[in-house]
Amino acid sequence: MKRIIATTLLSLAVAACDSGGGPAASSFAAGCDNEIVTCMEQRTTPPPNVIDTSKKYTATVHTSRGDFVISFVDPKIAPQTVNNFVYLAQNHFYDGLTFHRVVPGFVVQGGDPLGNGTGGPAYKLPDESNPSKWPRGTAGMASSAAGVSGSQFFITIGDAPFLETSGVYNHFGQVTSGMDVLDKIQAGDTMSSIDITAS
Repeated sequence: MKRIIATTLLSLAVAACDSGGGPAASSFAAGCDNEIVTCMEQRTTPPPNVIDTSKKYTATVHTSRGDFVISFVDPKIAPQTVNNFVYLAQNHFYDGLTFHRVVPGFVVQGGDPLGNGTGGPAYKLPDESNPSKWPRGTAGMASSAAGVSGSQFFITIGDAPFLETSGVYNHFGQVTSGMDVLDKIQAGDTMSSIDITAS
């Protein structure tokens, strides 16, 4: 019996260390050959498609202050933006990241693996801006002169209609519960995980 247990444990140990396509290698996200943050830092194009554009998606963001829920826009309106967020969340990219920027009455922003507003994937999302008055609770992707960011996102904690014409900010959702949580978030607070549901 001891010999059977020892053999089983040895087999499990070898499988866990396998780098040639065994269980350890298959645990990487689709399109990745290494862990998710490193993979995205090296990726020059948006991630592979993981959404069904006929479905409606929501994200429950678990934070150190509590949870909030984002209901995404119809994926047909912003397919790459919605797909990108779903892919990153499902593959645990956001787990443990902070909200690095909080501007009272304006926005809470997070999703930067460096935690200072300069990090994220090597790719930029296309402009998929769509009509929005940017009311309180709107979810958008951060943007720079180089284009729409790949992982940093923000939630407006006040009405921000000037975002409609001030640049390229892909509007991808609206907070449907947990605005009280967002009102409490401080710079440095963390996201423990994000759960995605489709209906």
